[in-house]
Parts: sequence; C-alpha cells; structure tokens
Amino acid sequence: MKKIALAGNPNTGKSTLFNALTGMKQHTGNWPGKTVMHAEGTFKHQNEEFLLVDLPGTYSLFSNSTDEEVARDHIIFDHPDVTMVVLDATSLERNLNLALQVLEITDKVIICINLIDEADKKGIIINEKKMSNVLGVPVIKISARNKKGFDQLLNTLSLMVKGQIKTTPYRMKYSDEVEQKINHLELKVNEVFGSCYPSRWIALRLLDGDENLFNRLKQEWQKTKKGVKFDEYSVSVHS
Repeated sequence: MKKIALAGNPNTGKSTLFNALTGMKQHTGNWPGKTVMHAEGTFKHQNEEFLLVDLPGTYSLFSNSTDEEVARDHIIFDHPDVTMVVLDATSLERNLNLALQVLEITDKVIICINLIDEADKKGIIINEKKMSNVLGVPVIKISARNKKGFDQLLNTLSLMVKGQIKTTPYRMKYSDEVEQKINHLELKVNEVFGSCYPSRWIALRLLDGDENLFNRLKQEWQKTKKGVKFDEYSVSVHS
C-alpha cells in the first residue's frame, strides 16, 4: 500500500479532500506521544490501494508548534511515497510558503489548488501549467467539495507512485556565504545518515538553530546506531 501525506494551511479544504477520498474508510486518534489529532484512511484508484494521512494544518514546517513538528517529522522520517500539498486558490501567495518548504524536503510532491470554484467567482485566473513549470512538480486545480479535478489528480498520483513522473522541485538559492555553509553541513549530514533524509533541508534547519530537529535526529540515530554516541559526530546546530 502506498503512503500519501496530505499537507496544507488551515482552512484550505484539506480535510474536505481527505474525507472525499477516504469516505468511511478512515480512523482517528492521536499521534504517538502527542495530543495532536491523527487521521488516516484508505482509498483505491486503478486497482491500487493508498493510505492517506491527513497532517495537521500548518503555515510552516519550522517546528514552532507541536502541529508543525508532527507534519514535518512525518514527511521527513516516515517517508511518504507522495506528499500532496493543498493550496487555497484564493490565497496562493500566503499558501505557497508551506509548499516551498515541502519542496525543499521531498521531490515527490503534487500541488493541489483547491477551492477553484471560489476563485472563479472572484475572477481569479490561475495558470497551473506555468506554476508547474516554475515549481517543477505537477499542479492540479480541484474543488474538493464538488470532486472537480479528481480524475486528473488521482491519475497523476498513480503515475507518480509508479515513478513515471520526473520532478525537478524548485529550491531556494541563498548568498554565496550561506550556500558554502549549507554545502559544508550537508557533507556532515550525509556522512552520518547517508541518503536517508533531505540533507540540504536539514542543513538549513540546523544552521537556523532548530534544536527540536537536532534532538529528533539524535533519536533516529540511536535507533539505528546503538552504542555509538551521536555527539561524536560533528553534525551540530553550532557548526
């Protein structure tokens, strides 16, 4: 079964999309060790079954809250086969902040522009093909409550999980000084973890002093490298 993560800002219709896809085949609880609601469900398309995980609605993945930590950790450490990012068609500029952060983490991304019917009422025209060219991943316009665009979305999802869609996600570029520090820290991240995690994004977060991410990385290290102290290596928020 392929694992699909569903990310997005609050009030983008993300849960409406989740409910429309999974119907009654879903269950809820709390994320392990958290008070944050965890919802997942299954659906089928073209005889293939998918497990859809509805991540907490967040504005970023910077671990400023428990919701952000849960969403971030799932995308990084649980390795979903595809992450679908739901955007509000009437508030693209605000919503794209989260989308760009997800694109820093994984190249298996589909951008779902929801509430396209509301955008039409406001005279908002969205060129999804141009957005796709700029972002380097599929961009699909949908209306979750009317199931508009679902065929295209699900067909694209099916192709992506089969490896039949090549993506080139947009990545932010920084000053030469910052890029040098990123490259230096990336080498250390790769030395410790190999290709398990998105080294560039982790390097960026460690440079930003993300202690929560650093501590989670230590936990993951201890799971796989028992008896070896993580601190013996030079991956550090102080690098």
